[in-house]
Amino acid sequence: MTQTSILTTGLHEALHATICKAIEQANGWIGFDDFMALALYTPGLGYYASDSRKFGLMPAGVQGGGSDFVTAPELSPRFGQALARQVSQALQATHTTEIWEFGAGSGALALQLLEALGPQVGRYTIVDVSGSLRERQQALLVAHPGKVHWASELPAQMRGVVVGNEVLDAMPVKLLNRLNGVWHERGVALHQDRLTYADRVTDLRPPLEVVGSHDYVTEIHLQAEGFVRTLADRLQAGAIFLLDYGFPEHEYYHPQRSMGTVMCHRGHLADGDALADVGSKDITAHVNFTGIALAGQEAGLEVLGYTSQARFLINCGLLGGMEDATLAERAMVQKLVNEHEMGELFKVIGFAARNATVPPADTWAPLGFAAGDRSHTL
Repeated sequence: MTQTSILTTGLHEALHATICKAIEQANGWIGFDDFMALALYTPGLGYYASDSRKFGLMPAGVQGGGSDFVTAPELSPRFGQALARQVSQALQATHTTEIWEFGAGSGALALQLLEALGPQVGRYTIVDVSGSLRERQQALLVAHPGKVHWASELPAQMRGVVVGNEVLDAMPVKLLNRLNGVWHERGVALHQDRLTYADRVTDLRPPLEVVGSHDYVTEIHLQAEGFVRTLADRLQAGAIFLLDYGFPEHEYYHPQRSMGTVMCHRGHLADGDALADVGSKDITAHVNFTGIALAGQEAGLEVLGYTSQARFLINCGLLGGMEDATLAERAMVQKLVNEHEMGELFKVIGFAARNATVPPADTWAPLGFAAGDRSHTL
């Protein structure tokens, strides 16, 4: 066993012990959202709080690899360049000069936005809970000293454009299980020192009634919706653009989606066992964009639009200049927009802060939603 594998095993054992202690202190049961938070974010031990490489094109065993999954900015710099056109328009329309990026990952998107927008950005603030990712971001963004800043929490007031790519899906979710017609909250317990699922009868319900009486597992997104409400409370002027995989409510809680959407990612492979190898893989859930939209509206934000990633990026000029692109570059762009890749599963939702000192959103017609807006489907 190598020194690295010994260290990794030790970290996983320490994380397992931390989760076991939390379960014991909670009288033998914690909600799945609490488990997911511990698995991903326990300082120094959780998946996002450890030093493992997470973002990249290649899995372990491939030269230059070692990553678990790839996000759009790693696929092509054209992703960030297209998004920059929308961010530029929003900065101008809201008379702001700061970008706030949540969960900046490898820093690739930040670099693409900074290079595309240049002096239009006076300050770029990254909010990220991972110390190891912050080090990677700092190394990549070294050419922008004084402009890039890091924060672990939000200030009381913010101004600017907020960007979040694959942030909502990593926020802990509550699991609900309809079993024999009775709704339960699914949590995590211990059986002979092994993590196992355990259900408790609950008053919690999905936001839509799920047709039928068959057994049904699903998620509710209280933390993601709370995150949007917090942004609404703090954002004094500006706009928000969130990109992630998910569905509107009527698709999310479709009767046939009976196994839920929780998924794990490691080495560019997916599996559905969140309780196995905790700390060594990502745990995610698809986003209910209707719930996100309603949370924003109820908190005072204006919904700018909602559409597929493909339509949003094309509206923002993704395909411009593709005649000069190499075959490899074209292949990566196809991954961003093809329906069977990221183009349809990934969606984009935009919000604007309601502030009397800046023009209302309908006076500047956001570029990314100019064609193919699906807000009516939420």
